Amino acid sequence: MPKGYWIARVDVRDAEGYKDYVSAAKPAFERFGAKFLARGGEHEKAEGPGRARNVIIEFESLAAAHDCYHSPEYQRAAAIRQKVADGEIVLVEGA
Repeated sequence: MPKGYWIARVDVRDAEGYKDYVSAAKPAFERFGAKFLARGGEHEKAEGPGRARNVIIEFESLAAAHDCYHSPEYQRAAAIRQKVADGEIVLVEGA
């Protein structure tokens, strides 16, 4: 079965508030077996508009990635993130 991924691109407006998001999201990521492949760090904008923070998270399947995003635990965390950061998240099936 192909893996599932979250690809997130984020501009953090409130670094202290973003820490609250990270703490709140942790239970959902643990529950669904999230594995962080890229989490911030240096990056190169090759094409198009970029974001300051780029994250790639691996899950056992696209269904697990979907279930994590839509879980009550993550939705509580997302409400915090949306107050302190701007960005996009896409869920993608791996090859």
